[in-house]
Amino acid sequence: MKKSLCVIFSGVLLASCGSSEEIKYEQYLVNGEQHYLKHCSNCHQADGSGLKDLYPPLAGSDFLNNKELVICLIRNGMSGEIKVNGKVYNQPMPGNKQLYELDIAELTTYIYTKWGNSKEITEVSSVKKTLGECKTKE
Repeated sequence: MKKSLCVIFSGVLLASCGSSEEIKYEQYLVNGEQHYLKHCSNCHQADGSGLKDLYPPLAGSDFLNNKELVICLIRNGMSGEIKVNGKVYNQPMPGNKQLYELDIAELTTYIYTKWGNSKEITEVSSVKKTLGECKTKE
């Protein structure tokens, strides 16, 4: 009970102290982390370090240089070889077709904040546009 009161209180405090954009950003980070832990961390690990020679890291990854491709991979997955930081990986990545565009926006915001040196929101409109374009590439 105490924990839930603290969460509610901190949310009220945050709402009263921050701009709507700051609140949205914090919400995206919290929700994005939850999506990451549920859908991504099993392979990429909670700290983004990847899993030995099987699954590539996200932390310090040159692959994060292409956000549109990352968004497409989150939704559609991939198979075949992929090169990350000069190292080749060849394990399939399942798509997450059950994720809504908002979920992907939150997840991408979290990943890029945590490991991509970006402190900006990935907007739902951007995810929607990117997903529409990557469908034609399948």
